[in-house]
Amino acid sequence: MKSFASDNYSGVHPAILEAITEANQDHASSYGNDFYTEKAEAVFRSIFGENIDVLFVFNGTGANVVSLQCAVQSFDLVLCAETAHIHSDECGAPVKATGCMLRPIATFDGKLTPELIEPYLKGFGNMHNVQPRVVSISQTTELGTIYQIDELKRLCDFAHANGLVVHLDGARISNAVAALGVDIKSCTVDCGVDIMSFGGTKNGLLMGEAILIFNPALSVNAQFIRKQTTQLFSKMRFISAQFLALFEHDLWLTMARHANRMAQLLASEIKQLTFVDLTQPVEANALFVKLPAAIVAPLQKNFPFYLWDEKNVEARWMCSYDTTEEEIHLFVSRLKALAKEQHLI
Repeated sequence: MKSFASDNYSGVHPAILEAITEANQDHASSYGNDFYTEKAEAVFRSIFGENIDVLFVFNGTGANVVSLQCAVQSFDLVLCAETAHIHSDECGAPVKATGCMLRPIATFDGKLTPELIEPYLKGFGNMHNVQPRVVSISQTTELGTIYQIDELKRLCDFAHANGLVVHLDGARISNAVAALGVDIKSCTVDCGVDIMSFGGTKNGLLMGEAILIFNPALSVNAQFIRKQTTQLFSKMRFISAQFLALFEHDLWLTMARHANRMAQLLASEIKQLTFVDLTQPVEANALFVKLPAAIVAPLQKNFPFYLWDEKNVEARWMCSYDTTEEEIHLFVSRLKALAKEQHLI
């Protein structure tokens, strides 16, 4: 059964499985000392610049935890949106691993701004206060919105002017780049991002994320942190080989563009339905909608999805690289049929 619950639900792209099979043909050195990892690191450097460091890890939470540990000490403060994955969906892992406080900040669209952050920049040098150190953002955000280049540059400039570093959770960075229509370097490191993850799991990989460190000061202990955080894979070639396939012929962008396009199709199909209200602009591969409570459970039986806000009956519908137009039309047909049963149309 296909679903609109999460792009994590989708399977592995055939080209990725083929790459894993190829990497399985012979023995290779462990812990990243292999041809596939060397080549994958070179691909990232060709895109982002020769002076970056690349760390492959298992998953998104691991990528965030390792990245933050590279940037903070236990008395530091991480500022993030209240919807941020590090705050709401990682079981306290960043706090446990770093010893830091997270300061969630309320936003209306999932995006931080200098104005939202500024009230929390206090206590610098005071031994009684946690020290503001990191601004952590998500691109795309957990509300499906996207930082435009000027917004991101302004935020990074503000952070750096106040002695902070910028961490970017890029679990869905491919969808953001596809939507922005620019090269990935211009909307990340060129804007001032210090450290980020490049997500693979939500875009066709079996597993694996890449941590990209642009600020050399954050690389000093990165290898040790990854090992101690249990994110160092002994057979790393099986992660690295997937990224090689992901970048071949721009597969990462092809899949992300398709997922985004399916979300736009779904948005256009429900546009005229008066009983469905979009609560956020559809900018990438996510839709946030308010639904009549009576149709939620029966609709989920055919097409699983999550309620983002149960109190307000706000659902999140995610499209994936393998979502089809036929599935969109079937979903909308079922939605309309249930609405008729409830006399909503």
